[in-house]
Amino acid sequence: MASIKDVAQRAGVSTTTVSRVLSTPQAVRAPLRTRVEQAIADLAYRPNLAARRLRQRRASLVGLIVSDIRSPFFTDVGRAVEDMAYRHGLRLILCNSDENPAKEQSYLELMADEQASGVILSPTMQGLQRLRPEAWPFPLVLVDRALESTRADRVVLDNQAAARRATEHLLQSGYRRIALLAGAHSTTGQQRHAGYVQALAAQGLAPWPVWVEPTHQAGVRAAADVLAGTERPDALLVTNGLLLLGALQAVQAAGLRTPHDIGLAGFDNNDWTALPALDVTTVAQPTYDIGRTAAELLLQRMQDPARPVRQVVLEGALVVRGSSAGRS
Repeated sequence: MASIKDVAQRAGVSTTTVSRVLSTPQAVRAPLRTRVEQAIADLAYRPNLAARRLRQRRASLVGLIVSDIRSPFFTDVGRAVEDMAYRHGLRLILCNSDENPAKEQSYLELMADEQASGVILSPTMQGLQRLRPEAWPFPLVLVDRALESTRADRVVLDNQAAARRATEHLLQSGYRRIALLAGAHSTTGQQRHAGYVQALAAQGLAPWPVWVEPTHQAGVRAAADVLAGTERPDALLVTNGLLLLGALQAVQAAGLRTPHDIGLAGFDNNDWTALPALDVTTVAQPTYDIGRTAAELLLQRMQDPARPVRQVVLEGALVVRGSSAGRS
């Protein structure tokens, strides 16, 4: 049985040219295409369809690695990435790093083993600090978390500006002792902390940061500890949706009411935050747009690996509700 090398040798071309004639004949000049087609006919060559399907399957694989898909933020981002992947005939592998740098590294290695065509990654702080995108055999797009020094496409929120606006809103509502519950393992938490500090410094007020694991239960524990202190804050600002839910539960467990006893605001405009009984002020992130844009950047990078690195910065929107209305 003739091989693709036999066809290439008979036609006087490379095996790559033979493959192009078989897959996209319109992309090959007519005289060259005719020579290859004649060689195929002379040798009665039949392509290995199983091998071709295997190559196509590998080429159609992309990965999404996030810290925790239970977070509504990553649920929305993941949905957008999946929609784009389906639209372009790509298969998607979803992985949770659980904020564990070793687990994150193992999933990146898995993507390399699976010959993924590209990966969208929301990295841990440790992983980001040592990340070298050029070391991986696939393009990387960073989502939500990034360093300016990292040579990779990225889609991020203007976290510092969003946190500053939220803090300024609490200040305008009359709150002065504002504690911040911030995620301890990401650039996102650091950037939101910076915006919070900036707004307080403009009023000559001291920050009250509390660094915690970015999980629901950690939010419950951290908020409960802060509220049980001898000097209680008069407002809480929380940097992600899971922490915000935990903080609200701790407020309720302490028998406090918002906004009368304590003000509350946070990031992620999840459905529950708009419930009339809760009515929580939030920073709404364009989560679907973040995921869609990350997928678009990955597709562009897959098609043109040499294109300049691009950063897309999206804006958050402050949604003011009753939890931060000030004391009555």
